[in-house]
Amino acid sequence: MTDLSIFLKEHPYVDYSSPLIRAKAENLFSGTKSPLERAKIAYEFVRDEIPHSFDIGADVITAKASEVLAARTGICHAKANLLAALLRAIGIPAGFCYQHITLAADDSLGYCVHCYNAVFAEGCWIFLDARGNTNGRYALFSPEKPVLAYRNRSGYDEYFWRGIYASPQMGVMRMLDAARTLKDVVENLQDYLDGDPDIPDW
Repeated sequence: MTDLSIFLKEHPYVDYSSPLIRAKAENLFSGTKSPLERAKIAYEFVRDEIPHSFDIGADVITAKASEVLAARTGICHAKANLLAALLRAIGIPAGFCYQHITLAADDSLGYCVHCYNAVFAEGCWIFLDARGNTNGRYALFSPEKPVLAYRNRSGYDEYFWRGIYASPQMGVMRMLDAARTLKDVVENLQDYLDGDPDIPDW
C-alpha cells in the first residue's frame, strides 16, 4: 500500500495554508462531509468557475494554487494545483497525472504536457480533468471510468504517461513563473516529464 501522506503534503505550488484557499475550502465544503461529494464539488468548481487561460486570452499567468484562485484563471497545470490544494486542505489525497498531446488542433505547433488530477476517495483513485469544458471538450466527474478533456488520437503521438505524481512538474512551474504572456507559455511549455511517478503502476 502506497503511503498516501505524500499526496497530502503542502507544496510551494499547492499552498493550501493560504488564507484564500482555506476560506474557499470552508465555503465549498460546508454542506457535506462525504469525501466523494467533496471531491466532486471541488472538481466542478475548478473546472467550471476557473476559466482556462487560453480560453479567455488571460493577461495574467498563474502557477501557485492561491494565485489561480485570486486571478480566477490558469492553464491546466495551474488549475490542477488549485484542485489539489482545495482537497489536500481537507485531508483528501490528490496527485498529478500527465498526457502527451498536440499543442494545437494538429501537430503544427508540436506537442506539450497536459496535466490532470488523481484523487483518492472512498478507497480508490479517481482521475479528474479540470481543464474546462469548452470547444467540444467534455470532461466529467466519473469515479467508475475516467472522462477526461482529451482523447488520444491515433494519427498523432498522443498518449498518457503512467503513474501518479505527488508534486507538480517543477520545470513547468518555473516556466509559468517566468512567463509574462500566453505567447511565452506556448513557446516554452515542455513536452516531457522530469522524475519518476510516486505511484508507477497507474
